[in-house]
Amino acid sequence: MTVDDHHEGGAEYPTPHHVVDHTAEPTDNPLAIRLEQLILGAERRYTPFQAARTAGVSMDLASRFWRAMGFADIGQAKALTEADVLALRRLAGLVEAGLLSEPMAVQVARSTGQTTARLAEWQIDSFLEGLTEPPEPGMTRTEVTYPLVELLLPELQEFLVYVWRRQLAAATGRVVQAGDDEEMVDRRLAVGFADLVGFTRLTRRLEEEELGELVETFETTCADLVAAHGGRLIKTLGDEVLFAADDGGTAAEISLRLIETLQQDDMMPALRVGIAFGTVTTRMGDVFGTTVNLASRLTSIAPKNTVLVDGAFAEELSRTGEAPASEAQAAEEAARAEKEGTAAPVYHFALQPMWQRPVRGLGVIEPWMLSRRQPKISG
Repeated sequence: MTVDDHHEGGAEYPTPHHVVDHTAEPTDNPLAIRLEQLILGAERRYTPFQAARTAGVSMDLASRFWRAMGFADIGQAKALTEADVLALRRLAGLVEAGLLSEPMAVQVARSTGQTTARLAEWQIDSFLEGLTEPPEPGMTRTEVTYPLVELLLPELQEFLVYVWRRQLAAATGRVVQAGDDEEMVDRRLAVGFADLVGFTRLTRRLEEEELGELVETFETTCADLVAAHGGRLIKTLGDEVLFAADDGGTAAEISLRLIETLQQDDMMPALRVGIAFGTVTTRMGDVFGTTVNLASRLTSIAPKNTVLVDGAFAEELSRTGEAPASEAQAAEEAARAEKEGTAAPVYHFALQPMWQRPVRGLGVIEPWMLSRRQPKISG
């Protein structure tokens, strides 16, 4: 679809025609056409203008939806299907009914497009590539692809919807438990970055395949540990992951588990983690704000295989009884408990104040080094 100006947050920018990719135009490859019809469930029959008119929406809005979903301009090629018309009609209907504002509908299109684009790329590059190895001599990979997609498509579609509903239920549950309306948008979370030390130097020594395997191992390990211990993986950046948790204890356990687990892999570089606690703004599955910036800065100054946290995070662990306010307090409590014949408080984590230092854009901060106070419990 085309439109002269791209609207983003009320601003208008000229379309950079020299970077437009026209791969969305119809292809003459018979197998590609058959695969597209199989996956989309319909034939190409509309130009962008015809699709917009049939859906009852303006070309401008249709173009913004199309681009937000991540698709290139296609001029007036006859490349759209009934499904495209229905999608336009549904989004426009939500706006007309007042359920979504127009900018919000574009955000829905953009967030869905970005997420599913990455999923589709992964499935084609990794999943389908491994499964389409020709079973018999003389067969080509393309000949195997069509029947495989035909078998997998309905199952993968059902699984995608199931996982989305599960994630939507979990996200909704977290939001509605917020204390007030403001917290439903700007929430207090523990935000952590985990970063591989010396990754840039490593890229010069490893072959591409080895580097890809290392990154995949790192991202998979982080994703599994973050999920298993109650956190949420926000995004991965190759040698770095960003995660969040609703409370300090969960984030502390995740960060230490990450270091402990990756240290067991001799091929994996050292890890450093930075965590901050405070108000964050959530948009399109990402998190923003000073708390996120502080966590990133803490990560950059953390020694290898250590976790640095900010003062607010240290206070949160102390408030919830996960860590003592100081080692002196812990010693006093232990001595008093022994004298009185009672059980001393059990703390899971220890906090050691580090040097104060100025951080660009955030002023002077005093990091705390996080560690365990007792041996790791299996499981």
